[in-house]
Amino acid sequence: MELYGKRFPKAVAVFEAGIEDALTYLFSFPGSHHAKVRTTNMLERLFKEVKRRTRVVGVFPNETSASTLATEIALRSSEEWALRRYLTMDALETAEKPNPQLSRH
Repeated sequence: MELYGKRFPKAVAVFEAGIEDALTYLFSFPGSHHAKVRTTNMLERLFKEVKRRTRVVGVFPNETSASTLATEIALRSSEEWALRRYLTMDALETAEKPNPQLSRH
């Protein structure tokens, strides 16, 4: 922080104020889930699929039809994610038992 504190005091203050909240997942989830919780890969994949499918249609007759298609794609993706077990429940259940050494509060 010393390196950037003088040059960017506001940015450093925001960083210091929010770092604990930003890294909460490290204490709340098991290590095997960190990469999946920290990234937005699933959302990016969903947005890419919506974009791909809406390009095929081209022009929608109204906003409702576009929303309906996007919702349908999101629901189907949600079902697929549930079947794939993106996060294993066994690991989450063991993580629910807090480790006092990791707790920062």
